[in-house]
This record gives sequence, C-alpha cells and structure tokens, in this order.
Amino acid sequence: MSLDVDALRAHFPALKEGAAHFDGPGGSQVPDVVGAAVAETLTSAIANRGTTTRAERRAEQVVLDARGAMADLLGADPRGVVFGRSMTALTYDMARTLAATWSPGDEVVVTRLDHDANIRPWVQAAERAGARVRWAEFDTRTGELPAHAVGDLLTERTRLVAVTAASNLIGTRPDLPAIADLVHGTGALLYVDGVHYTAHVGVDLRELGADLFACSPYKFMGPHCGVLAASPELLETLHPDKLLPSTNEVPERFELGTLPYELLAGTTAAVDFIAALSPLAEAGSRRTRLLSAMQVVEEHEDRLRRRIEEGLAELPAAVVHSRAARRTPTLLVRFEGHDSQAVRNGLAERNINAPAGSFYAIEASRALGLGDGGAVRIGLAPYTSDDDVDRLLGALGDIVGG
Repeated sequence: MSLDVDALRAHFPALKEGAAHFDGPGGSQVPDVVGAAVAETLTSAIANRGTTTRAERRAEQVVLDARGAMADLLGADPRGVVFGRSMTALTYDMARTLAATWSPGDEVVVTRLDHDANIRPWVQAAERAGARVRWAEFDTRTGELPAHAVGDLLTERTRLVAVTAASNLIGTRPDLPAIADLVHGTGALLYVDGVHYTAHVGVDLRELGADLFACSPYKFMGPHCGVLAASPELLETLHPDKLLPSTNEVPERFELGTLPYELLAGTTAAVDFIAALSPLAEAGSRRTRLLSAMQVVEEHEDRLRRRIEEGLAELPAAVVHSRAARRTPTLLVRFEGHDSQAVRNGLAERNINAPAGSFYAIEASRALGLGDGGAVRIGLAPYTSDDDVDRLLGALGDIVGG
C-alpha cells in the first residue's frame, strides 16, 4: 500500500501557509495531534513525578509513556531511553562521562562524514583526556563511507567510534552492522548519530549494532528535545556527574533536572502518529506498525527523490553531491555559475523552502570542496507531495536555466 499523502497533510496546520517544504532535515513540520498533546500536558495539573497526587502520577505516566514510545520506535529497552535538551547536549554529556574512563594514549575514531555534534564533543573530550583522535575519511566522489575506512583505524587502544547512521548533508547511509562488527572486535563502543536516519528508516538498534544511539524527535514530526538509547546494562556501568539528591537509578541518573513533560507527551504523540501511517491499521504491536509505517514512508520518499534526481539531471548547471548507493531522500546540490544562497533566496521568493549551507556538517562540506558555505540541500519528509516536487523543479529551471 502507498502512503495517503493528502490525508497525512491534512494533519499539518503549517502547510496551510502554502509553502513547499524541502527543509525537513533541519526540522520537520508538526502534526496537529503533537501540538495538542503538548498543549494538553502543559495546561494540565502536573507536578514533579511521584505516586501520591494525581498531578504527580500524571507526570510519571507521561515519562513512562514517552520511554515506551521511543523504545518501540528504536527497538530499544524503555529502561535504556534517556531524554535531554537535544542530541548535541546528550552527546556532550556522554562524552564527558566516557572520557573520565580514558587514559593518555587511548584512541577515539570520528568521521569526516558526520554532523559536528558527533565529532566535536568527542574531539574535545579526547583532548582533555590526552587521547588520540583518528579520522575516518569518506570517498568524496561516491559519498560512501566504507567499513574499512573505520576498520583500518582500529587498534587495541580504541575506546570509542562515533559514526553517523545517515549523513544530514548528503544522505549517505554507511553499513553500520559491518562497522559495528569491526568496532566490537576491538572491545570499543560504537556511538551512532541517528538524528537524520530515524526520520526516514525503520530503526533496530540490535541490527545496527549501536551501543549508544542518539536522535531528535523534532526531525520526525515531534517536539524539540533529544533522545539517547542504550542497553540498561551499559548505562549501569557509566557514572555521569549528577546532583547529590537526584536518583542514581538508570536511566534517570543521566537526565539533568526536571524533564519537559509537555515535550515528552508530544514525542509519544509523534510516535503514535507515525504508527498510524501503517497499512496494518490496528493489527499487531505498535513496534510492528512502526516498522511497516516507516517502510511505506521510505518508499514514498524514495520515489520522490528519484523524481527530483531525474529533474536535476535535466539542468545543465546542477552538480549533485548525494551519490551513495544507500541514502536518505536528501540531496545536496550546487549550480555552476550560481551562488547557492542566491538560489535559496530565489526559491524562497517562490514560497519554496530549501536552505543552503553546510548544516553543521562542516568537515563533510570542506571535504567536498564546498568550504563552510556548503550548497543547496533538498530534503524530503512524509508530507512532501508530487505537487511540491513539480513546484521545486519548475522553480529551479527558472532560476538556473534549463
């Protein structure tokens, strides 16, 4: 069954403004049910988590529901789901915690393909610990990050490898299971940035081999917060800085301060909204429906991606940098003879949102020869329609010629 895009789009008040949104990789639009969940929780009687008053119990249930929802989305254990302000903040927290166990001469591997949120926290933590940073390079011609690019850097002193599940700049999806096998063969941990991946592909942490997996609900139609998932057993071995009176239980000892209950309620609503896209309707568990829904979403987005790629091929000025065999529906393109920001502005004048830049994937942008300025990024979301694609390709033809 195909995705009913018209029915889906009816749930997005933002789309009534008329813009064609190709800016999903920077943050998706939000359906009405998510906004309602946030508002209802924010205006309900609520208190710090507990079991005595109705307000306390409401807060407790919001947290448990959100852990369960994210566990179903990621194929994780709810006891290993940690919430934070953002993926970046959670990664910095985890880098500080893990680096406390590193010694001079230990090694950390990062990649040029990654968003800086999965590079700089590890580089800075390694520098403070006296550990060595080793860089895995991706193939700038193909956009691929082969497993051996990581594997060739591994030694008995490797303590952690940080790698993206999907590049937010060019969409590349590295072979994570193959990388995980190599990493675990040395006894190191694999920290995966799943922010861009989770919005487009069904996630199974065991299948991917990720020890720690971070993502952001606002990339998959939820509110602005961050999520880290790991096995409870692994989290039990880690001891972050925390306040003296705060609990030492897992996963709570990784969550600093009072959780934003309204955002967690919105996260649960976003996961349920995705599950409702499943052709299985109410059949099966939520986890089963989520996987089938993401398969339908992936097929829809890939079809539109191919349409855009075919259209770009007709524009003589277009140079597409998204070339990996497996990739998300995200295209980075520059147009010879045209400034990328000028192209972006031309699209904006036509009510088409497709930003230009390096999008914090600064190492990848530089490796591609684009410097800090990057190029135009065209990103799809479940609510992207064929009409949106028609508008985009027509506008690009007007702006750059061809």
